Amino acid sequence: MQTEIENLCEAAASFHARGYAFGSTGNLSVSDGERVWISPTGASLRKLTPEKMAEIDMEGVALNGNKASKEYPFHLAAYRNSFSGARALVHLHSTWAVALSCLADLDEEAPMPVFTPYYLMRVVPLAVIPYLRPGSAELAAAVGEAARGHDCVLMRNHGFLTLGKTMDEAVDRAEELEETAKLFFILRNEKLRLLTTTERAEIERVYGRK
Repeated sequence: MQTEIENLCEAAASFHARGYAFGSTGNLSVSDGERVWISPTGASLRKLTPEKMAEIDMEGVALNGNKASKEYPFHLAAYRNSFSGARALVHLHSTWAVALSCLADLDEEAPMPVFTPYYLMRVVPLAVIPYLRPGSAELAAAVGEAARGHDCVLMRNHGFLTLGKTMDEAVDRAEELEETAKLFFILRNEKLRLLTTTERAEIERVYGRK
């Protein structure tokens, strides 16, 4: 797991440097199925190191002296229920995705059009869950339910999470979601050409979801 924990710290620093995370917002974790290493509470993603990571078991019991993020309950719920066997999770409050989560008229069945094959492969289907207090049992339950059929979850008025079998996969999904949200706002008043049903079916047949 040491390599995955190091990958997590590198991803966290990259997210902060590129403006995907700011202050002490966001949290990342990796799991081996029995234990979870998660960014500690109140910590900036800018300076994470393996030694600073909080280690907990699948019941949330602390296994070292570092206090886990208050969001650890939804990390555990996602891992327990992940339909894809996820072992890594990225949670960010990045600007464009949060803006998307705040739209009153958001189509929760199809939050964004399929602009590109990469959004289709890495993000779709994107679950949308209602606003629930950060750190609450209700939020953890909603995330756990969404994880039964989704690797990407948009949280109303909050942010998003992405799951992957590796940290690299979770990061790819997070980046694709944020950049597609940015496209969504840039193109809102434009006449668009979207992928057709036939083009989408071909992508799914040839590449599946990455």
